[in-house]
Amino acid sequence: MQYYLNGYRFGDPEAQPPAPGFEHPPAGLPDTVDVLIVGTGPAGLVLAAQLSTHAGFTTRIVERRAGPLELGHADGVACRTVEMFEAFGLSSRLTREACWINETVFWRPDETDRTRITRTGRVDDAAGELSEMPHVIVNQARLQQHLLEYMEKSPTRLTPDYGLEVVGVQVADSGDHPVAVTLRPAGGGAERTVHAKYVVGTDGARSAVRASIGRELHGDVANHAWGVMDILAVTDFPDIRIKAAIQSAREGNILLIPREGGYLVRLYVDLGVVDPARRDEIRRTPPEQLIAVAQKVLHPYTLNVKDIAWASVYEVGQRVTDKFDDVPEDQAAARTPRVFIAGDACHTHSAKAGQGMNVSMQDTFNLGWKLAAVLEGRSAPTLLHTYSAERQPVAKELIDFDKEWSAIMGSPPKDPLHPERGGVDPAELQDYFVRSGRYTAGLATHYPAGPLIGTAEHQALARGFTIGTRFHSAPVVRIADGRPLHLGHVHRADGAWRLYAFADTTAERLHALLGWLAESPASPIRRFTPAQADPDSVIDVRAIYQQGHRAVEVDALPPVLLPRKGRFGLIDYEKAFSPDLDRDVDIFDLRGIDRTRGALVVVRPDQYVSHVLPLDGHDALAAFFARFMLEPGQ
Repeated sequence: MQYYLNGYRFGDPEAQPPAPGFEHPPAGLPDTVDVLIVGTGPAGLVLAAQLSTHAGFTTRIVERRAGPLELGHADGVACRTVEMFEAFGLSSRLTREACWINETVFWRPDETDRTRITRTGRVDDAAGELSEMPHVIVNQARLQQHLLEYMEKSPTRLTPDYGLEVVGVQVADSGDHPVAVTLRPAGGGAERTVHAKYVVGTDGARSAVRASIGRELHGDVANHAWGVMDILAVTDFPDIRIKAAIQSAREGNILLIPREGGYLVRLYVDLGVVDPARRDEIRRTPPEQLIAVAQKVLHPYTLNVKDIAWASVYEVGQRVTDKFDDVPEDQAAARTPRVFIAGDACHTHSAKAGQGMNVSMQDTFNLGWKLAAVLEGRSAPTLLHTYSAERQPVAKELIDFDKEWSAIMGSPPKDPLHPERGGVDPAELQDYFVRSGRYTAGLATHYPAGPLIGTAEHQALARGFTIGTRFHSAPVVRIADGRPLHLGHVHRADGAWRLYAFADTTAERLHALLGWLAESPASPIRRFTPAQADPDSVIDVRAIYQQGHRAVEVDALPPVLLPRKGRFGLIDYEKAFSPDLDRDVDIFDLRGIDRTRGALVVVRPDQYVSHVLPLDGHDALAAFFARFMLEPGQ
């Protein structure tokens, strides 16, 4: 963690100094803003947290509730989401408080007595090399609180405006702030209008923003109901603190999720096929009935529920909109988006795959840096077309996966004596879970080649950093101080691009690249970094040498790896790294880096690999950034 760049300050180093003009933010919502976010769910707060660090434009977030969420419904936080939270400096808080899901167990009817369940399998939840981060369980309300605190400590001191709901959104054909948002107090009162350059609806499945731009959720309700409850219970079921998929012969199925705190447990209880004529009745199923079903499924084990923190009944449904912004497909060449939707506002699904909240936050992590780049003049507004183009297919893939997963979880186990009755073989369930591990960890997203994603002709230089997927971190040692850390953890949620330059055998090509980046007029650093900005504020260069950290002299590092920053021109010593040879962990081997030629890995602000290039591919690097970046004042 770096601080004191612009002078010593006493107190919490995570509390950044307020930007000029934000020392005392005005009370109440102004009439004109640059970005208006609607909804303080996980998607809205990830977006707000990103934009809160940018003082060059005005961001506000409104919420119809009277205050912060106190009891969240979502709880599963995928490995990929924990990686993202590390970019905010928040992963340690999550992992310290959360329940870690290390393994998953599978239970099925006993072959000798099908009225009883027995354990049939046990697997790692996120095996091996998927991520350095765990899959964890933490209350949605607590996760959101971390983001709210981050916003409050940001340079803009951003806080939500509660108690306001959206009545309508209209987009004018012209004007500097063409989006008119009509708001009214949630408890009733006079309406008012706020004008914005951009509006983002993260206001849930009944999104008023989505309705205002004419988008609709398309899909199906599966007519299969599940009850969900968070409970404190006394039980002799031995796997109460392990994620468990439990199939009973005749009483239904349970997905058991241990919760944070050591005692709380979530049960998803199978209520079977829903008769459409009885839909309202099913939704009113009392918690006592859910408990009774759970007790039958767990036989011969007992379940004595002492307290119910929360309970609900829902139907499995998978729906998605055809586009995530306000521009009709046939007008994309003539218009740029002004209104966006994210999260449940544009895709809904079951809870059992644990992906809804995670994919929603990844939506706005994709969008936030793009909005900032456009508003700060670093990219043209056409960049904003890439949000829907990249995220809508991801949501569609989630829907398809969720349909398969929900069908398997809702199916009875096969009866060896009556195969004609159908059902799912428990071994098939376990196998599907293992094969889906990359997806449930949140790591299956693969953006295709496009404006922000290069082609794969040089992929062999860095086989472990697949173009279009998230940057897969690995251990390194920082040369200046010998500190072991993960390379990917230097990536902050600050809107900057990262260039990870892996040295060739002699480091000659590496040093030629670093010299070109520092000196050539064609260098994207020189072309696209404003004159008064820190040299790493737009494109941040990191180098990884092949030899151990003690073999590299700090004072011999090229100047681009020792940038002078801040009002005092202090030197940043944290740009150069070596493999962790003392622990026999070599990032060059782990990520398949060509040792002879080295590799340049270009990473987007949202941690996705945009390109892999040769160290001497100077022209290709310049041409890549010229696709979407603007020179200052252009």
